[in-house]
Amino acid sequence: MKEMQTKIPLEKIARLVRYNILTMTTSAGSGHPSSSLSAVELMVGLLFGGAFRYDTDHPDHLNNDRLLFSKGHASPLFYSLWAAAGKLSRADLLTYRCFGSPLEGHPTASFRYAEAATGSLGQGLSIGVGLALNAKLDKLTYRTYVLLGDSEMAEGSVWEAMAIAAHYRLDNLVAVVDVNRLGQRGETMHGHDLDAYRRRAEAFAWHTLVIDGHDLAGILTAYRQADQYAGGPVMIIARTIKGKGVSFIEDKNGWHGKTLKKEELDLALAELGKVDEEVRGSIPLPRNLQPERRPAAGAAPLSYAVGTPVATRKAYGNALNRLYPAFPDIVSLDGEVSNSTMAEYFKDEHADRFFEMYIAEQNMAGVALGFAGRGKIPFVSTFAAFMSRAYDQIRMSQYSDANIKFVGSHAGVSIGLDGPSQMGLEDIAFFRTIIDGVVLYPCDAVSTEKLVAEAARHRGIVYLRTTRQETPVLYEPREEFPIGGCKVLRASDADRATLVAAGITVYEALTAHEDLRREGISVRVIDLYCIKPVDEKTLREAAAATGLLITVEDHVPEGGLGEAVRSALWNTGVTVASLAVRKKPKSGKPRELLDYEEISARAIADKVRELSRKS
Repeated sequence: MKEMQTKIPLEKIARLVRYNILTMTTSAGSGHPSSSLSAVELMVGLLFGGAFRYDTDHPDHLNNDRLLFSKGHASPLFYSLWAAAGKLSRADLLTYRCFGSPLEGHPTASFRYAEAATGSLGQGLSIGVGLALNAKLDKLTYRTYVLLGDSEMAEGSVWEAMAIAAHYRLDNLVAVVDVNRLGQRGETMHGHDLDAYRRRAEAFAWHTLVIDGHDLAGILTAYRQADQYAGGPVMIIARTIKGKGVSFIEDKNGWHGKTLKKEELDLALAELGKVDEEVRGSIPLPRNLQPERRPAAGAAPLSYAVGTPVATRKAYGNALNRLYPAFPDIVSLDGEVSNSTMAEYFKDEHADRFFEMYIAEQNMAGVALGFAGRGKIPFVSTFAAFMSRAYDQIRMSQYSDANIKFVGSHAGVSIGLDGPSQMGLEDIAFFRTIIDGVVLYPCDAVSTEKLVAEAARHRGIVYLRTTRQETPVLYEPREEFPIGGCKVLRASDADRATLVAAGITVYEALTAHEDLRREGISVRVIDLYCIKPVDEKTLREAAAATGLLITVEDHVPEGGLGEAVRSALWNTGVTVASLAVRKKPKSGKPRELLDYEEISARAIADKVRELSRKS
């Protein structure tokens, strides 16, 4: 049992925290003081009451307890806590929301004590699940605490996280719900009906503790009980008052995201009474545990024969297994389609490092961020189409400087008979929007395996797109596929156009090349396996040599390969024609669909003939 620390009265620390919340937000002229004030006792009791163990001089200590503010708009409270721990000065707090300050309006990776960027509500508990699963995997004793707002309890991703936390029996995870009754525009769904939250949490197999969120003695007892509970996650459901400590805003609507004016601040500070600005809370140190580390070893060599038909999704599964010795921090997460994404190959060999996330893609992306925050390399796989469900989580992960690899299978209309609901047709576009993100689209087994290795080696967010149907191996195992590159597969001095393709359409472009060659029309063929960052140099050389580029993609035209090429050639004056999925797709055989969408070899050859006649 963790020993409770009571040397400095927690009430004094709470008063200082309130003082800092009010003054820093008034100074900034923006922020959420009322939402921060409601959780002061809950968080002061946690950090400085002895339940929380953390080496404040070493935020990356492997066995530090972890604290996430899922209600990221309560950042004034978050920063004030670390000031009370002696890690921020008064001057630091007064930079809140200033350009260049690490104390941003909602926590991001700029602040070294933030576990992850939060503020898009409903995401913190999923990240907490990832942190808690990591502790189990590494056999560490740290606990993960997540502060949730009552408004965000309406988010489906919260309940996805609750279901998976119970499934994995995460008794090292504690959620603290700040039930302050008021949301942004009025009362929340359940107001102060704490029993409504209790019933729902218990239905999801969570142990619950219902408390007064301003009673420090009760709060300390609750954390002690949560620490002792074994068998599953714990939810502390706390009744609080929004704006607590400032009588004229307490429990009053209309104060969300609104700061006090100077004269209002003076009144509020008078109510607080004497504040000891020098008081600091202490946090007990964690146990100095170190997980067992498997040393990196060499990966087995590739053994594909040119011409052998292999689906790139299968090559992805093979690659995870083959590369794991070289990248022992890999973990695999899948959305209950591992027998289609082929992540099951890794699951069969490394069951302890495979995490079934079921049909809950938002939660899966958040859990991956939790793993990534503790040094793992998560590979997250599902159908490319279903990645769109987790777009907000993926978008937010870039602000955590996340190291996550997303793998979308069943891309494009070429999946065939399953029909449009299963066809990933927008995925390249939204992954191209990620700042410094990488988008990879291999066409064969060798390029897939090499690009999985590149993804594992790269620090940041990577998206790799795989194909359902088998494609013949094009490349020898000795070929390399650096990020930012491409492959010129066919070229001559007589080329009248350049065909730029990726994935399944590489083969259509090669077939069109042969058909046109027999007619005396020579064209260049480029496998643009890396769509972001794009190989601008090679594309510009091809544009200068041929004067015409035709892009071909099994993806909608908006935001896809064609637009990536156009962006690279924006000032060249070269014509770029794009063949892409422009019609509403339907069920059919892959060949029928490629012809229907006019991205097949026949359509490519026709486009070359048409444009050649015009030039």
